[in-house]
Amino acid sequence: MATTRNATTHWEGSLFEGAGQVTLQSSGLGTYDVSWASRAEEANGKTSPEELIAAAHSSCFSMALSNGLAKAGTPPTSLDTSAEVDFVPGTGITEIRLTVRGVVDGMSEEDFVAAAEGAKTNCPVSQALTGTTIKLDAALA
Repeated sequence: MATTRNATTHWEGSLFEGAGQVTLQSSGLGTYDVSWASRAEEANGKTSPEELIAAAHSSCFSMALSNGLAKAGTPPTSLDTSAEVDFVPGTGITEIRLTVRGVVDGMSEEDFVAAAEGAKTNCPVSQALTGTTIKLDAALA
């Protein structure tokens, strides 16, 4: 069964002088300010599309890796994942770097890295971002 999640954005003004608010509708978690400056310069307490992509990617990747490890008989004790999304004005998103540190009893470093590579390839957010370079740094904690 498919699920649909949604967010909305209200924007006022031009790209460079304007500002908006993105609302996470499905979860009701809140409304967050966005602006060009928060995207291309300093965050200054506002979010950006790239930060939201980083949140989506790090959580999706963690879920995919957790599932893959459990299916292999080595469920993780914990996974700590970060995603860094690079945005270049005029070019777009140029690179994403995933970093994961895992605590997985009975697993070798080599097997953990292989499982992480599989999760990077198979997580739905990674698949949605196939036109972007995605790098992975995976290690046991």
